[in-house]
Amino acid sequence: MNMTEVTIVRIYLSEKNSQLGNLIKRLHDWEKVRGVTVFRGISGYGENGALHTSSFTDLSLDLPLVVEFFDEPDKIENILEHLDNTIKPRHMVKWSAWVNESE
Repeated sequence: MNMTEVTIVRIYLSEKNSQLGNLIKRLHDWEKVRGVTVFRGISGYGENGALHTSSFTDLSLDLPLVVEFFDEPDKIENILEHLDNTIKPRHMVKWSAWVNESE
């Protein structure tokens, strides 16, 4: 199996203060990132400790969002330089991984 190193980035947002549209546009149209997934959380809390949750009786519009994407390490480093001023401190993590490539 042929494996290639990639860097995965995860960005934590909330629906209320979301920059999701602009972020997705940048990653898709400008940066041409290999893969992007957006997760909508059912519960979570951030730095202020306020719990954001959904239930059947309360459809919150302030749930957690997680944007995850990956690509080659050098490309990700360039992207992160552009995102550094738009993502709040301590809301972005990255790690190395390996993706299987076709032979």
